[in-house]
Amino acid sequence: MSGPNNHIDNVLAGHSLRPHTLEGHMALYKAVLHHGSNTLPKWYLETIGTYISLINDCEYCAVHHSVGIKKNVESEEHYNAIIAAIEAQDFDTIFPENLALGINYAVKLTSNHAEITEEDIVALREVGFSDGEILELNQVSCYFNYVNRMVVGLGIHLEENNIGLSPSSDQEEDWSHN
Repeated sequence: MSGPNNHIDNVLAGHSLRPHTLEGHMALYKAVLHHGSNTLPKWYLETIGTYISLINDCEYCAVHHSVGIKKNVESEEHYNAIIAAIEAQDFDTIFPENLALGINYAVKLTSNHAEITEEDIVALREVGFSDGEILELNQVSCYFNYVNRMVVGLGIHLEENNIGLSPSSDQEEDWSHN
C-alpha cells in the first residue's frame, strides 16, 4: 500500500493501528473515484472532492485531489478554469448547467444534508443525470466528508512528497499508486 520509493502517504499511515480499516477505506476510495464503471468524468469527481475538502477545511485532501483534477483534464487551461471556479465558489460560469447543479448537490449534502429533498433529486434527473450518476455524486460527496473528518480529526498533515498519487488501476487487489 505504498507509493513510489515505498513512501506511505500520511493518510494511509493514519490507519496503522487498525490496518483493517485501511482496507475498507481504500476499497471505498477506489470504487468512488477510480472504478471503471463510473460514468462521470474523473476530473469532475476530483473537482467535487477538492471543493468539499476546502469546505471541510481539509488542506491535505484539497491539495492531493486538486492534483487529481490536473491529471485528468485535457489542458492546463481547463485545470486553471476549474481552480478559478473553486476559488470563486462559482461553478455556473464555467460548467454546463448539469455539472454545476451536481456540485451544488454535493455542497448541500455536505453543509445541509437534512435539507436534501426529492426535488433535489428530480432536478438532477431533469438536467440529465442518470440515477447511477446521482449515486456517484452522492458517494463521492459522502466519501470526502468521511475522509476529511478522519484526516482533520487525527491531525494528519500534508507531506512534502508524493502529492496527488492515485491508484494505478481500479482493481481492488491492486494497491499500487502512481
